[in-house]
Amino acid sequence: MAPERTTRQLPIILALGTTQTLAWASSYYLPAILADPIGHDLGMSANWIFAAFSAALVISAVLGPRIGRQIDLFGGRPVLCTSNLTIAAGLVLLGITSSIPLLIAAWILLGIGMGYGLYDAAFAALGRIYGTAARGPITGITLMAGFASTVGWPLTALGLDHIGWRNTCFAWAAAHILIGLPINFFMLPSVAGAKTVAVNAVKPHIPIDRTMILLAFAFAAGWTVTGAMAAHMPRILETGGATVVQAVAAGALFGPAQVFARILEASFLSRYHPLLSTRLACLTHPIGAAIFAVVGGSASGAFAIFFGLGNGILTIARGTLPLAIFGPKDYGYRLGLIGAPARMAQAMAPLAFGLLIDLIGIKVLIVSSALSLSALVALCLLRPNSGQPTAEVTNA
Repeated sequence: MAPERTTRQLPIILALGTTQTLAWASSYYLPAILADPIGHDLGMSANWIFAAFSAALVISAVLGPRIGRQIDLFGGRPVLCTSNLTIAAGLVLLGITSSIPLLIAAWILLGIGMGYGLYDAAFAALGRIYGTAARGPITGITLMAGFASTVGWPLTALGLDHIGWRNTCFAWAAAHILIGLPINFFMLPSVAGAKTVAVNAVKPHIPIDRTMILLAFAFAAGWTVTGAMAAHMPRILETGGATVVQAVAAGALFGPAQVFARILEASFLSRYHPLLSTRLACLTHPIGAAIFAVVGGSASGAFAIFFGLGNGILTIARGTLPLAIFGPKDYGYRLGLIGAPARMAQAMAPLAFGLLIDLIGIKVLIVSSALSLSALVALCLLRPNSGQPTAEVTNA
């Protein structure tokens, strides 16, 4: 079954960009604001909330290949609608939580919902619709959803101040039912004959070859750095001599740097193979770390900008690079396989780097830079045609 390349791109980009912003804001970015008040209200350490959150990320990683296969067969509409319902259910359960078992159950649901609804699922949906022409739409939705923290954190904080954390969870759940679900259902195209194809489908055999391993390693290393910096960047900068004001100001520059990188990817870099932009993305964090090491706290902003530039492109590359190398055949399933180690690494990175900061302080940037450079080495061992891309999607 061929991708539906005639589907207009802008409405789909706007629709998925909106629902991705909602999904990220109400799940991945939620603990940063609500972990402490939830812990205080329930009489437990906020570490329980972050532990449950990490477990949710692992669950989403484990489900990735299965979800990708579902998108290959049925398209993105049923999968992304399922994510809205599941995240909403998890948020409602979180809002009524009164004990650790209920808290864990809520985050299990949220983990399933994140697996069904965050970037990898959206990328697979776009690959199913547009095939090899999906690079532009993938960049478009990441450009919009790059503002998820910019939108989500203030809204969650506003809700916390005015209606409490429980009602804030309920409000986000309502947004999924009233906004996200209708958009995904009415704006995403259905796949003609999907049920018939699914009945006769055979699970594809995708060899875990050298190219797959190198890509999985590169993204796992890169997203380890992303997960660590998202959790600890202000602390790392202060450990390296930055003031609290400098660290906060640097954090404010991270988001705009990501957006600028995605604009650059959509314009100038789009004329080149995504392997080039992904390699460049692996260089920016070590460059920023080197500037910070030489100049000190006053270079906090430069560090945040360089890291944001690389992270902005690396997020897009999660979807565009496997598509460019392997083509659209079984794209969703392949994306789930490649992305699973990255999601697991991202889940474990905050704890691992927190311990490393306690042990070696600012030298933790040597570790993160080494990870970024190891990802670059893996990518340099790849060639644009190493996966022998296929022009059409067919279902076994």
